[in-house]
Amino acid sequence: MRVTKRTDIAMRVLMYCAVHADKLVTKSEIATACNASGNHVAQIINQLAQLGFLNTRRGRHGGLSLAGPASGISVGAVFRAVEGPVPLAECFADSGNACPLSADCRLRAVLSKAAEAFYATLDPVTVEELVSGNAPLLKLLSGGAEPERDCGEVLVSAAQLI
Repeated sequence: MRVTKRTDIAMRVLMYCAVHADKLVTKSEIATACNASGNHVAQIINQLAQLGFLNTRRGRHGGLSLAGPASGISVGAVFRAVEGPVPLAECFADSGNACPLSADCRLRAVLSKAAEAFYATLDPVTVEELVSGNAPLLKLLSGGAEPERDCGEVLVSAAQLI
């Protein structure tokens, strides 16, 4: 299973907000800290706000923050909400399935189990767990150093530790 760029950036946004939970942060701060396009970050912030993960405030003193505690935001819930029901293979799609093997193929069941295992691993992990005690990540997201690599690499490393 491949994580989309949208979900990757969504996790960066949430982690950045978790690190800066004591203040409102801006789209441009996040884009700079995580080496992402400001326009792409803005679209994802809008989606995360609509999904209830973020609170946003417009205006001169505006910004964004987590809608609740980072300890209450499940990584699995974020992935499901942002990714939506993406078919793993053609046979999972409700429309456009031209596979002649669909009725008798066992691959679909195996892939379903793999997806369930993927989400079962992510479900108990919270945004708080990704940032708490992670000194290198805290330094990067607190402006202590210029990112030498894409913040997504940090997310992958955290996921591998689970």
